[in-house]
Amino acid sequence: MSAIKAWIEKHPDLWEFLLFNILSNCATVTNFVVMWISTGFLFTRFKEIPFQFFIFDYRSEGSLMLCGFLSFLIATAAAQTVNFFVQKNLVFKSNAAFATAVPKYIFLAVLLIIISAALPAYSQQLLLGLGLKAALVPTIANVVNILVQVIISYPMMKFWIMPNKK
Repeated sequence: MSAIKAWIEKHPDLWEFLLFNILSNCATVTNFVVMWISTGFLFTRFKEIPFQFFIFDYRSEGSLMLCGFLSFLIATAAAQTVNFFVQKNLVFKSNAAFATAVPKYIFLAVLLIIISAALPAYSQQLLLGLGLKAALVPTIANVVNILVQVIISYPMMKFWIMPNKK
């Protein structure tokens, strides 16, 4: 155990990034559970209703149409809510004022929600075109969404939203 503590002390930034990704799984689990419940139960009646607005193009059969849009939107919003508290309190141990951090995080969450609601329509078509089974496509599209969210959110949280001012 002391070897692990020594490694963490020697590599605090790498440990923080690893912890960020490990604890992001709280949000990831939330995201998948909400997405599966939404596509499997809540919004199934919308699988035949095409939806297109701005960059959101859920008109193809593989996109799950309005069901897909609503499912990815709700799943991402739920995951981002969980993620705020996990990252602020457990990863960054940020002393940033809640009143300052929340509006910035809301901006980040809205950005991530827009990306996450738009991207699956395109990634699902690409995945279907690559020959993947339609039953797997929403899950794989969700993995792509999560990777994009990590690439965007880590630096924004660390340096802008939840900096630890000493």
